[in-house]
Amino acid sequence: MMQSNIAPSGMAVTPHHLASASAQRILRAGGNAIEAMVAAAATIAVVYPHMNSLGGDGFWLIVPPEGEPIAIDASGAAGSLATRQRYAGHARIPHRGAQAALTVAGTVSGWQEALACAAELGGNRPLPLSTLLEDAIGYAADGIPVTQSQEDSLTSRHDELCDFAEFSRVFMPQGQIPRTGSRFIQSDLAATLRQLADDGLDSFYRGTLAERMARQMAALDMPLTLDDLAAHRARRTVPLTLAHSRGEVFNLAPPTQGLVSLAILGITDRLGMEDLSDSQTIHRLVEATKLAFRLRDRYITDPRLIDQNMQDLLSSQHLDELAGNVDTRCASSWGEGKGPGDTVWLGTCDRNGLAVSFIQSIYHEFGSGVILPGTGVLWQNRGASFSLDPHHLLALAPGKQPFHTLNPAAARLSDGRTLVYGSMGGDGQPQTQAALFTRHVIQRMPLQQAITAPRWLLGRTWGQATDTLKLEDRFQPATVQALRGLGHDVELLSGFSETVGHAGAIVRHPNGMLEGAADPRSNGSAAGF
Repeated sequence: MMQSNIAPSGMAVTPHHLASASAQRILRAGGNAIEAMVAAAATIAVVYPHMNSLGGDGFWLIVPPEGEPIAIDASGAAGSLATRQRYAGHARIPHRGAQAALTVAGTVSGWQEALACAAELGGNRPLPLSTLLEDAIGYAADGIPVTQSQEDSLTSRHDELCDFAEFSRVFMPQGQIPRTGSRFIQSDLAATLRQLADDGLDSFYRGTLAERMARQMAALDMPLTLDDLAAHRARRTVPLTLAHSRGEVFNLAPPTQGLVSLAILGITDRLGMEDLSDSQTIHRLVEATKLAFRLRDRYITDPRLIDQNMQDLLSSQHLDELAGNVDTRCASSWGEGKGPGDTVWLGTCDRNGLAVSFIQSIYHEFGSGVILPGTGVLWQNRGASFSLDPHHLLALAPGKQPFHTLNPAAARLSDGRTLVYGSMGGDGQPQTQAALFTRHVIQRMPLQQAITAPRWLLGRTWGQATDTLKLEDRFQPATVQALRGLGHDVELLSGFSETVGHAGAIVRHPNGMLEGAADPRSNGSAAGF
């Protein structure tokens, strides 16, 4: 994939082509970018079930054609029963099972809040919720083709998940891993989506669906209650803003690591990135990443517990100081990353210029592995990022929000373009965002080529304890050699590895044309009209 798709009236980019088509259908019907995103989010929860679910969290960055961007934090807090005493005897919170499913799932509340935002922004007559969820219901009931990504995830994680009875019943019928291209049906999930369409999205938290899920949570001994669901609501927040030489760049405030993504771009904006070799481009971005990760690990937690003003960390003076610590001739040492995470990034833009950058996630692939019986809802394991050390910044406590790697990005460029972009991938999210922005905006690489080009990841991947610099093997040998010469501990990945994420982007040009690009590492597409 080397050419972007360009269309005049609407554009959607997702890592699964069926989700892109769902968004496109809503845009064609006169829906706005927010409604299109809800449709895409519902569909991708069905067709990419190893990476996201109704039982996960979501974050929205809504960029209207005029006025300030709007952020929505649709992430859930730790349940009222999620005390450190509950995990006595554990060195850390388990990553799988009922005790890993300890935070409220916020994503459906984000759909609800985003639709409320769309109503306030005005414009089109709102489309019925049943219309927005129609594709998702159909795909769950009639079946979807299993992707290679889903088969690979089941194969690699089989031993961690096969003992969970409901998970095995749903995802491995007759005890077999569904093969790529086979039909995969999720009847219970279809029924849940129908109930949401009939009763409204609020029923996930305060209705008969919530009551049924709470009974299942109690039966499974999850640390969540009906009261925890009822207390949850998505929050509108003020996004962080970076004053960049090419325009304004936006991302999410804590509990996300949006600060990291903006800090990397702010630091490298001071390092002359325009006409560099691949090795120096990667080196400078990696060194900036190390500095940004230190900010993250020092400050980011539940926003109610943060004293530091996050926006001040993006001031010109502070970024100047950080940039002064980058040695362009030598790699610095660093600690360790947070590790990987599976996520989906989706983008939409409508004919009126309303643009949305959105992320939906269950943290690790297949989350906790817990499916609430009879609902088809696979619950996230985001709470595994808490620490059981009472003195740790991320110490577990009931009602506390966990740290999130999730951070959808957007920019208003000084040349009149609007850009929404993002990626899956835990520690890799800010790195892939930086690669895309640097290549396309600063080094003037065409949008699709900027996404298709080989990428890198500083940090750990699944099942590995090494925090090396991992490069796709499509880089020139001279680039690999140069990075090793600079002191980087380099490992090579396969040519189009999912390890470096599923990136995507939409650019709205000053003439109103919409340019979209999807990642060939995914099953995605850029669907416009």
